[in-house]
Amino acid sequence: MKRLCTICARGGSKGVKNKNLRIIAGKPLIAHTILQARESRLFDDIAVSSDSDDILRIASEYGVTSLIKRPDELATDTAPKPPVIRHCVAEVERIAGVQYTLVVDLDATSPLRLPEDIRGAVALMEEKNVVNVITGAPARRSPYFNLVEENEQGVVGLAKRPEKPIVRRQDAPRCYDMNASIYVWQRDALMNGAGIFNDDTLLFEMPEDRSIDIDSELDFDIVQLLLSRREHIHE
Repeated sequence: MKRLCTICARGGSKGVKNKNLRIIAGKPLIAHTILQARESRLFDDIAVSSDSDDILRIASEYGVTSLIKRPDELATDTAPKPPVIRHCVAEVERIAGVQYTLVVDLDATSPLRLPEDIRGAVALMEEKNVVNVITGAPARRSPYFNLVEENEQGVVGLAKRPEKPIVRRQDAPRCYDMNASIYVWQRDALMNGAGIFNDDTLLFEMPEDRSIDIDSELDFDIVQLLLSRREHIHE
């Protein structure tokens, strides 16, 4: 079993300018994810893919040797994630002359995960032998109970109508918020076109306080507070 970790980080960002390079809890944002990947002790290689020379330089300073320059067409804010990861995997395998079994992508904007979360998602994948595993936290709202959807006439109703009315949220089917933290794929399935959701996709559950994805300045402030609090506890 050969495992590759990919960390894909663009230079541009609309919500938080240059967020992957911003200092948070004393380190560039991307450094937290690199260190978590290393601390998990799961990977034969860790690769960083970016269109930004500055991001690749920071990755090198934190010990990453597989630095993949991303082509412009895969560096837009509308580029889907799987093709970016496929490009990174193909380049690493071409340069190293190896083929991996498992690919784990860690999102640089979700630095609250712990190495144990990475190990848990990979263990679930390897135990169940499915195409892929994603991560998420229990949803704050349920489409069966208190999440509404607006139709073309502006009328709202439950996003997902159950056959029988559900009067308690606890009685609704379990729903999760994707936290954009950890994605695990069988390498061959990924390279042959598998996306985020497949017929046997499983979810590894993470707590809410490790599931915030930085997409705004408010997110950045919240994550900085939680990281600082975590470091204070471990002092």
